[in-house]
Amino acid sequence: MAGSFHEDPLEDAPPSATADVEMAEGAGDDETPTVANGAEPSFTEGAEAPVEPRIGFLQYLASPIVTLLVGSGDNEYVLTAHQDLLTQSTFFADQCTEFTDDGSPRQIELPGEDLDAVGCFLEFLYTGDYFPKKVPGQRSLEKDPSIPDVDMTGDQLLKHAKVYTLAEKFGLPHLKNLASSKIHCVNSTAKGEIAYARYVYEFTGKDDTSIRAPVANFWATRSHTLRAEAEDEFRSLCLEFPQFGYDVLTRVLDEKLKRERNEKMHPGPSSVRKRPRHSSTAAAA
Repeated sequence: MAGSFHEDPLEDAPPSATADVEMAEGAGDDETPTVANGAEPSFTEGAEAPVEPRIGFLQYLASPIVTLLVGSGDNEYVLTAHQDLLTQSTFFADQCTEFTDDGSPRQIELPGEDLDAVGCFLEFLYTGDYFPKKVPGQRSLEKDPSIPDVDMTGDQLLKHAKVYTLAEKFGLPHLKNLASSKIHCVNSTAKGEIAYARYVYEFTGKDDTSIRAPVANFWATRSHTLRAEAEDEFRSLCLEFPQFGYDVLTRVLDEKLKRERNEKMHPGPSSVRKRPRHSSTAAAA
């Protein structure tokens, strides 16, 4: 398909430090105010909140090693990561609370997760990004011999979609937004887009409009041309996921109503051909 960030809501302002300060009975202007409960007044209004000390990268690397078992059976892979980096994820923060310091192995099983997506997740934890990176100032990804210029099968779209759903599960909104932005940098084909749309409608929630809405919009504006390239697959997708067909149809109809409304408000030159007029002379002839 060639995200959105949400600002954190402002926290409620703390109550004024002078809210409970009362003047002692009969006190003059020069007397020091006292707090109602008799404690010394605290003049901290306007003071900046203490800044949390920065955690150095070496501190992350000094934390315990956690073993991740990704997949199952013959397709199980063993990965490792530092615990303090993993706990940036709410999912792993909860998992790590079960560890003890008695020397037992720190191990987490991820039997149903995609290996490549987990690898991208770990790369993001350690570097702040994952391959391929976005080209600064452009709507494209860095070139690499392993990545075709056109995603014929949808594999590149699926790569970022799987990172997106994994970030949702692991509670990493920054990684989720990054994956979403990379999806829009991939040039794909009709069949690749269908494979991507099928994954999105199977593994994301109905209310996740940040990823579903662009998919429906894409097909609503291009279905008349792309459908010819993959009509059978498009029909199968609509039957398999009726919500997808409904979302696309809704947008097509909304756009049609919008055009009709604009035409009524701003009518163009009439295209109706008038009957030719004949003079009385020509009629008499």
